[in-house]
Amino acid sequence: MTTLRDLPSVEELLQTKTAAELIARFGRPLTLTAIRETLDKIRARFSSGAITVLPLHDLILAQTDTLLSAWLKPTLRLVINATGVILHTNLGRAPLSDAAIRAMDLASRGYSTLEYDLEKGTRGSRLIHAESVLQKLTGAESAMVVNNNASAVLLVLSALANKRRVIISRSQLVEIGGGFRIPDVMKQSGAKLIEVGTTNKVHLRDYEEALQDGGSLVMRAHPSNFKIIGFTEEPELKDVVEVAHKAGVFVIDDLGSGALFDTAKYGLAHEPTVQESLAAGADVVCFSGDKLLGGPQAGIIIGRKDLIEKIKKHPLARAVRADKACLAGVTATLLHYLKDEAEREIPILKMMSFTPKQIKGRVESWIRELGRGEAVEGESTVGGGSLPGESFPTFLLSLTVESPDRFLKRLRAQNPPVIARTANDKILLDPRTVLPEQEGALLVGLKNVFEEI
Repeated sequence: MTTLRDLPSVEELLQTKTAAELIARFGRPLTLTAIRETLDKIRARFSSGAITVLPLHDLILAQTDTLLSAWLKPTLRLVINATGVILHTNLGRAPLSDAAIRAMDLASRGYSTLEYDLEKGTRGSRLIHAESVLQKLTGAESAMVVNNNASAVLLVLSALANKRRVIISRSQLVEIGGGFRIPDVMKQSGAKLIEVGTTNKVHLRDYEEALQDGGSLVMRAHPSNFKIIGFTEEPELKDVVEVAHKAGVFVIDDLGSGALFDTAKYGLAHEPTVQESLAAGADVVCFSGDKLLGGPQAGIIIGRKDLIEKIKKHPLARAVRADKACLAGVTATLLHYLKDEAEREIPILKMMSFTPKQIKGRVESWIRELGRGEAVEGESTVGGGSLPGESFPTFLLSLTVESPDRFLKRLRAQNPPVIARTANDKILLDPRTVLPEQEGALLVGLKNVFEEI
C-alpha cells in the first residue's frame, strides 16, 4: 500500500542530475524552496484523496521546474499594441525613439555625470541635464524634470502655494487615472482651494472678484482627458494671466499632455502647447513627458527663474526627482524637437502622421500573408488622457472567428502577446500602433492562433 513515506525526501531529490540542472538555472536556495513547496502540494493532494499514486522523481522535479519558471516569469513584458490607441496607458503609453533608448541604455550601463561637474571636479546637480535644452526649445527662463506630472503639480503647489489661497475654475477640478484629483493634490500641498465660476461657465470677473477677496495665486488645470460641450464659457489663459498679474499674483498652468507641436496638423483638435502657455504669460507650466511629448515617464516644470529656483530647493523635490535613465531619455526626446526631427524619430508622431492609404496598404499585405481577413474603415485614437473624443481615420484588419473572446485570449498568450479589440463579433487589428519591427511577430502570432482553433 502506498503511503506518504514512499515520497522521496528533499535531499534525495537534490542528488539527481535534474535537480543539479535546476540549481544551475535558478540557484540553490530558490530551487530548494520550490522542491519543498512541490512536495507539500503532493502531500496535501494525496491526503485529500485527489491523487492515489505518488509521482516519481522525474515528475516531481518537472513540477518543480514549472513552479520555478512561474515564479520568475516577468510580469512587465513587451506586447504588440494592435488596438489603434496610440498612448495606451495600460500598455505603457509612448514607445521611445531609438535615440532615447540608446541614451537611457548608456546612462544605465556604468557611471555617469549625473551629479558631477567634470570641469570643476566637484559635485554637480542632476537638474541641469535637460534644463538647457528646455530653455532653448521653449524660451523658458528655467526648468526642471521630476518623475511624473502628478509629482510636478504637487511639488509646485507645495513650494509656492502652501497655506495660500489658490484660485481655480470649477470646470478644472479634474480627476485623472487612478483617482488622482486636483482638489486632493491642492489639499495635500497645503494650499487653500478657492473655486470660481460654475461647472460649465466661468467668467473673467469671477477671477477678478476672487483676487479682490485675497487670492494669492491662480492655477489653470487643462482638462486634457474630457470635454465640456454645449452651454459653456471659459476665459482665455492670456486674459486670466493679465488679471492675475495686475493683482500682483502669478499663474500656474498644468497642461497635462505636454504638446510641443500643433496637433491640428494631423486633423485633430488643437491641443494647447507649452509654447502657447508661456507666450500667454503663465509663470510656471507643468506637463508630462510620456504623453504627447513622446518620451519616458516624467514631469516637466518650466517658467520664471525665481519661482523654479524656489521649487528646486523645496524638500519634496528630492522625493520626486527623476533618475539618470529618465533624464537621459527626456533629454534625447527633447533634442528631436530642437533639431526639427521629431516627426521622423518619435514613434507616436510617426503613428499620427500615417495616412489612411498607408495604413490600408499594410492591412492588405497582412491579408495576403494570412490568406484571410478584410480591410475595413475604422478610427484610431490618441489615448493617454489626451485629446478626448478625437480620432484619426484608419483601416483595420477584420477577422471573422467563431469565438472572439477566446481568440483574443489566445492572442494574448502568444510571445510576444498581441493586444487587439473586437466589435460586432469581429476581431479588429489596427496597423497604426503596430511598430514596423513587430509586424512579423504579429503575423506569426495570428497564424499560430488560427492553427490552434
